[in-house]
Amino acid sequence: MSVKQSYRCWAEVDLSALRENLGWIRHKVGPAVKVMTVVKADAYGHGLKQIAALLMQSGTDVFGVANLAEAHAIRSVGKGWPILMLGACLPNEVETAVRDQVSVTVSSLEEAQRLSDAAACLGRQALVHLKIDTGMGRLGARPADAPSLLAHLETLPGLVVQGVYTHFSSAESDAKFTRQQREVFQSLLGPLVKQGRAFEYIHANNSAGVLLEPKSVFNTVRPGLLVYGIIPPGPRKIPPQFKKLVRPALSWKCRVSLVKTVPAKYPLSYGQTFRTRKATRVATITAGYGDGYMRSGSTKAQVLIHGKRCPVLGRITMDQMIVDVSRVPGVQAGDEVVLLGRQNKAEIKATDLAEWFGTIPWEVLTNITYRVPRVYLGGHAA
Repeated sequence: MSVKQSYRCWAEVDLSALRENLGWIRHKVGPAVKVMTVVKADAYGHGLKQIAALLMQSGTDVFGVANLAEAHAIRSVGKGWPILMLGACLPNEVETAVRDQVSVTVSSLEEAQRLSDAAACLGRQALVHLKIDTGMGRLGARPADAPSLLAHLETLPGLVVQGVYTHFSSAESDAKFTRQQREVFQSLLGPLVKQGRAFEYIHANNSAGVLLEPKSVFNTVRPGLLVYGIIPPGPRKIPPQFKKLVRPALSWKCRVSLVKTVPAKYPLSYGQTFRTRKATRVATITAGYGDGYMRSGSTKAQVLIHGKRCPVLGRITMDQMIVDVSRVPGVQAGDEVVLLGRQNKAEIKATDLAEWFGTIPWEVLTNITYRVPRVYLGGHAA
């Protein structure tokens, strides 16, 4: 029995796809531009340590994380790699960030002062990226305040301003607003460049920005979803060739545990929310919301069995769900079920799951729980 055959529910991660996706992004932005790969939330559900190791081998320049725990996990794989914490640094985290040489996002003088004080105590430099809020509204200094704040930061002992950046809120959906954000950011950068100030990292483009905003590449890009082979969904038109040049790295699978025929008007699953219209051949499969397959997909979602789409019937439960296999001959216990990915010529995409679940592909991936083993294919990862 192979390792995969021993699992009831598992995810397969194609490391070759990740390498190719990163290579295509590098080709798209050009050799002079640094790539910050975003590996938040367990590398979007792909497994942080393994993916960090692969990306180090594949030539990423810097990592983007949400918190210091993620930075620590990367450091355990490869010491010295540049890391930016994209979330704000809490007061009790400041010393750790400085000691571990993790770059920190700064939006205010108060944050910068704490980092400078910690740098003095530890005898180390505090590395920071100044964030400018051009319309996202979470973190970042107001554009009107940014020049004076930067001037203050550059006077604080022990503080090194490595970068300056902003975040597009609607790059996949609103070209006009994204252009306005870029113009605000550029209007602040212009005088700094004229004054001879140089920053190692200047970045704005997320995944949608890489695809749609060539004028805001600057010297660094910050892709997340695109690295994992998924095109950010939205009403803005993505050039068709781009969709063929990246491919999803993660497939999600489970097994058929039982096949049986139930009569017409038979209730299926909790709450009797679904009743068969006629005698129906159904399969119970070994995945549920405890694995991250969201309950909101009940009676909406589909899975692949023998390369055919099979609708989910009734409510999705914690560890199991029921699907209609009436039109798929020969289904039996132990058969592979694809929840996300390809089987024969059929495919279920993250955007399909997002539509059925009423959410976005980012949540689909990061919702896959830790009890789902990740199996790595196509290379070696630590």
